Amino acid sequence: MIPEGELLRSRVVTDLATALEDVLDRHLDGYAVLAPRETLLGAADGRGVLTFEDGVPACAYHVETDRGGPAALGDVGAGPYRFELYALEAAALEIAHDADELRVPPGMPAERLAGDPALATRTRRRAGVDADRPDDGGALEAFLEDEATVERIRESARREARRRAEEWGLGDALADRPDG
Repeated sequence: MIPEGELLRSRVVTDLATALEDVLDRHLDGYAVLAPRETLLGAADGRGVLTFEDGVPACAYHVETDRGGPAALGDVGAGPYRFELYALEAAALEIAHDADELRVPPGMPAERLAGDPALATRTRRRAGVDADRPDDGGALEAFLEDEATVERIRESARREARRRAEEWGLGDALADRPDG
């Protein structure tokens, strides 16, 4: 869907905020491919693609889960990241940027992937949206709609509760429960 751009940088970054700030400062039209730690170690194809319009994040897509928008950002995972930055004419990104299911609020990548609220505010300001209003509202809905992730978290919590109950000598009490 996105044609190949001109590779500007390819390196492993531990601080994604610096890389996103550089994109913002360049007013870059293009995209970045993010490969998180798990992908670097040969695990699944957890790459994410983040597009930029005038340096502002516009769209996100996750290769393995085939999800876009805020949900894709949640799928990217933790750093460090292999960060590949590509320049591409804005016209070549129009189709992706017109797809509502791929759109992300401008400050969300800085908040969710880089943990940098100041950069998120600066990004929102550049995008012309309310800089003081966090744009993470859609992330919660996207997370809650991902039933598989919610179920994995529940199962992990159950295992941890069982482990602690055994540790505290309460294993017999759990055996009497229908879900124990």
